[in-house]
Amino acid sequence: MSARAAGRPAAALDMSGLLVGAAGMFATMYATQPILPVLGHEFAVKPSRTGLTISVVVIAVAAAGWVWGPVSDRIGRKRALVLASGLLTVPTVAVALAPSFPLLLLFRALQGLCMPGLLIVGVPYVAEVFTPGLGGRAMGLYVAALFAGGVVGRVGVGLITAATDWRLAIGLLALLPLTGALVMRRSLPEGPAPPRSGRAAAALVGQLRNPAVWRPAAAASALFFTFVSTYSYATFRLREEPFDWGTSTTSLVFSLWALGMLSPPAGRLADRLGWWRVSALGLLCSASGVLLSLLAVVVTLLPALALVISGVFVGVTAAQLGVSEAGEVDRGAAGAVYFTLYYVAGAAAGFLPGLAWEAWGWPGVAFVALGVLTAGLSGLLALGRPRLRSP
Repeated sequence: MSARAAGRPAAALDMSGLLVGAAGMFATMYATQPILPVLGHEFAVKPSRTGLTISVVVIAVAAAGWVWGPVSDRIGRKRALVLASGLLTVPTVAVALAPSFPLLLLFRALQGLCMPGLLIVGVPYVAEVFTPGLGGRAMGLYVAALFAGGVVGRVGVGLITAATDWRLAIGLLALLPLTGALVMRRSLPEGPAPPRSGRAAAALVGQLRNPAVWRPAAAASALFFTFVSTYSYATFRLREEPFDWGTSTTSLVFSLWALGMLSPPAGRLADRLGWWRVSALGLLCSASGVLLSLLAVVVTLLPALALVISGVFVGVTAAQLGVSEAGEVDRGAAGAVYFTLYYVAGAAAGFLPGLAWEAWGWPGVAFVALGVLTAGLSGLLALGRPRLRSP
C-alpha cells in the first residue's frame, strides 16, 4: 500500500481481516476450557492438572511475546500477524492427535508460542492503523473479535464433544487460524513503519521501566486471572449438585461471551472518561460477579458469570487503550511487557485456583479471584492517573 493510502482515515480502512484473524486465534487458546472434565477422564488426571492445558498455553504466550513484539517493530505488523496465524494451524492439528497427556501439554505450548504474533502485535497495529480514525471504538472492535472467537471455540468445542468426540472438536478449530491467515494476507492494510528507539533489547528494558505500561497491566492481569479461574472451574462446579449439568449444557455458559458487544462502547467511554477509570469500573463489575457466584443457585450463578465477563470486556478494552498510550515508540516492546504480565496471571489462574477447588470447592476459587481483583484495583489506584510518556 502506498504512503498516501496508509495515511487515509482509519474509518476508510478495512478492519475485517484483523478481526477474522484475531477471532481464529482466540478460538484455539481456551478450547480445552469447556472440556476439562472430559480430558481429566480421558487421561486419568486431576482437575488441577487438566487446568495445565490452559496454563502451558499462557506461559508460552508470555515467553514468546518477548520475541514477537520486537520482531513486529522490525518486520512490520502485517507480516507478523499473517505469519503467526498460519503457523498456529500446525500445533492445533497436533493437539487433536495427542496420544498422551504430556504430549497434549507440549502441543498446547507450541500453540501458545504462535499466538503472540496475533495478540501482542494486534494492539499496536490497531493503535497505529485504526485508532487515529475510529478512536477507542477500534480497540473495542478488536477485543470483541477476540472474545467472539472465544465463544466459537468454547461453545463449538463443547457441543461437538458432547455429540461426537473432543479430538474432532479440537481438530476442526485448525480451520479458523488458517482462514484468518488467508483473509489477512489478502485484505489487511499495510501499517506505517513502526517507530522504534533502537535495539530490541534496549527497547524491552525501556518499557520494563515505563510505569505507564505497568498501570494497565495491573488491571488487565487481575481481570484475566479472574476470568480464567472462574470460567475454568465453573465447568467442574456445574457438573456437581445442585446443578448436575452435562458437557453440552455446561458449554453453553460460554455463550455469555456474546457480551463482548460491550467492548466498542467501553472504548468510546474510555475516550471520554479516561481508560484508567473505565478499567477500575471493570474490576468492580467482575468483583461483584464473583461475590454473587457464592450463592449455589442457577438464577444467581448465570448473572454472576455475566458480571464477571462483562467486567473483563470493559476493563481489558480500556487497559489495552492504556498500553497503546504508554509511549509513541517501541509499542511492540510495550505490548510484550504488558502481555507477559497478563498471561503470567492467566497461567497462574489455570492451576492455583484448581488447588483451591480441590481443598475448599467453589468458595476457594471465588476468594482467590477476589484477592487478585483487590490487588489489581489497588495497584491501578495507587499508581495514580496515567500520563503519556515515551521511554
